[in-house]
Amino acid sequence: MELKILDNTVQAYLIVIGTILVTLIFKKLISKFLASKLFKLITNSKHNLPKQSFLDLVVQPLGTYLLLTISMIAIDKLKFPAAFEFTIYKTNTRQILDALMNGALVVVFIWLCLRVIDFMAMVLEERANITKDQQDNQLIIFFKDFFKVILIIIGVLLVLKFSFNKNIGNILTGLSLVGAAVALATRESMENLIASFIIFFDKPFTVGEQVKVNGFTGTIEKIGLRSTRIRTNEKTYISVPNKQMVDTIVDNISLRTQRKTELQLELSLSATASALQTLLTAMRRYLSTQKIDSYQVHLHDTGKQAHIVIVEYFSSAADEHEAYLMLREKINMAFIEILEAHKIELAASSTDVVVKQS
Repeated sequence: MELKILDNTVQAYLIVIGTILVTLIFKKLISKFLASKLFKLITNSKHNLPKQSFLDLVVQPLGTYLLLTISMIAIDKLKFPAAFEFTIYKTNTRQILDALMNGALVVVFIWLCLRVIDFMAMVLEERANITKDQQDNQLIIFFKDFFKVILIIIGVLLVLKFSFNKNIGNILTGLSLVGAAVALATRESMENLIASFIIFFDKPFTVGEQVKVNGFTGTIEKIGLRSTRIRTNEKTYISVPNKQMVDTIVDNISLRTQRKTELQLELSLSATASALQTLLTAMRRYLSTQKIDSYQVHLHDTGKQAHIVIVEYFSSAADEHEAYLMLREKINMAFIEILEAHKIELAASSTDVVVKQS
């Protein structure tokens, strides 16, 4: 008579343990083989795709799924020990273990699918990097996150189905009612989600472009499902809800063709008309030698305290910000030298410089 331990023979235990150990030893090798077959299945051989990257992403979850599956099949051959048969909240231990194993299988399967999505997104991002449109990259990230959320929801439903024997149809019906209530309660979040789709397809701005919105000026770093992240010129990091980005007037600085600079000079009333005319001529002559698109210099007004001279010039918006600042400094210094050469003094201790871009 064979020796039995917990209602099973020693031989049965050895077979189960041996099966699991063999699976552990060859898990990586088998996973690589199956991953290679999966790679050929989901890709087109005409395209040179990074197979090693796919293997690095998929082998681990595939190996875990393989180990769980074989372990479940092997353990299922054993008779459940009567010593462990007891009930917890109308559920016996065998049902609890089955639910845990089924749930684990679903979780690992979803993990595997998420890794496949990561691989497809990685391939698409590499191809998008070839194009000049940075929106392609952000669109890929957006849909990667979107499909991951959908996959996780499917995973939760599968766990409810296989671990808790719940009717998914009834769950979906209940969720539709709950969803309507949640939609009302989270209307703002839904509006932000819809606004994110508008941003992606309408493309008022893209990642990497500089914008001005709600008094903040900065560079778009990420466009998410709920908000847009902006790195401001002060190097702070702000998140603006997508609904505001759609409803608010957004000034896309990167799309400007020219940068306008306005300089207001308040000159002393002691300056004669002849001196002012000579000054205006000298300033126009100097601006004509600079790398600017157009300019205007005129005597704007004469008041009780000063003669007001307005200088406006347009430079290329394609210039780097540092280059623009150097150009503005150069012109300002030149105007100071012209004033000194013509012995015309400022009426005030300072001159206001207002930069406007269009």
